[in-house]
Amino acid sequence: MRFGTKAVHAGQRPDLVTGAINVPVYQSATFIKAEPGSGQPFEYGRVTNPTRSALEANLAALENAEHAVAFSSGVAAADAILRTLRPGDHVLASRDLYGGNYRLLTAVHGPAGIPTTFVDMTCTNVVAAALTPSTRLLWIETPTNPLLRVLDIAALSRIARTQGAEIVVDSTFATPYLQQPLGLGADLVLHSATKYLGGHSDVIGGVVCTNDDGWAEKLRFQVTCTGAIPGPMDCYLLLRGAKTLHLRVERQCASAGRLAAYLQAHEEVRKVYFPGLASSEDHGLARRQMRHFGGMLSFELLERRDAERVLMGVRLFKFAESLGGVESLIGHPATMSHSSLSPQERLSRDITDGLVRLSVGVEDVEDLVADLDQALARM
Repeated sequence: MRFGTKAVHAGQRPDLVTGAINVPVYQSATFIKAEPGSGQPFEYGRVTNPTRSALEANLAALENAEHAVAFSSGVAAADAILRTLRPGDHVLASRDLYGGNYRLLTAVHGPAGIPTTFVDMTCTNVVAAALTPSTRLLWIETPTNPLLRVLDIAALSRIARTQGAEIVVDSTFATPYLQQPLGLGADLVLHSATKYLGGHSDVIGGVVCTNDDGWAEKLRFQVTCTGAIPGPMDCYLLLRGAKTLHLRVERQCASAGRLAAYLQAHEEVRKVYFPGLASSEDHGLARRQMRHFGGMLSFELLERRDAERVLMGVRLFKFAESLGGVESLIGHPATMSHSSLSPQERLSRDITDGLVRLSVGVEDVEDLVADLDQALARM
């Protein structure tokens, strides 16, 4: 089956009792056992749930994976991966990545004896030099947040394997529709399902996909032990969102390209970060590695007061956290997604106070251009 067909049908079976076309919300904490000691798929809601199993089957199919394990949030999914490590294990992570994962790596797992080194992963030589015999995970985010750098998954995976490290790819910005990391050498694909997979800003969730039976077993052990699970209604909403993922992302990609071109030509904009621009240093790699260039972009203004005028001046874009929904959002990475980094750490990653990030929705693109145009005119 092709992607759109899988999005609608994978893991989806009409209810055998009622014939309901949608998988029901199995709002049950426990399930009746046939007899003492009997093994059955569903026994206790923390461990398994029929609605969650349907979601996992659907998302595994979208990633061409054997397994998908759902979690209560993207950060919970990331945490489950890191909980498989032990003191002394080393993580090598991309320098430009989501601030919440930076905080998780440095403030939670770092003090537990699991150090992380952050490097510029656009340079494979830098990555090769930073690998150590104790490196267990190469943590890749592509496209990156918030500078939209595209990293070469296949090349980085080959380098990591020279030291026996395994590869995690946070593919939240790309979605399974635009990028297939497992086919490029990754061991694990991580998504904040809150974003494009859900797509309607009404549910929090996360998922890890893999073809490795051992990884699947370790992640399900974490689910059983820590209970960071999505509820049945959360799973239902994510299933609903996944059915239209390809349709939404197609529209968002097209509109993001139009907005990037508009901003690149605007005299008040210093720089636009979007791999779909021919001037982007990652344009060629993005064309090879991704189906389209994504619905996210960032642009840089001269200073913070200019950014604040735009943030407060837009009418259609909503100034809010998150991304990937049907509505267009505008954000300020320095005070939002990357506020957990110190000012020095942000500057070392080129996250300036004048940087503005856009999550492009499915509205008419002419209205989005007009909204940015009137906001930029206020500067």
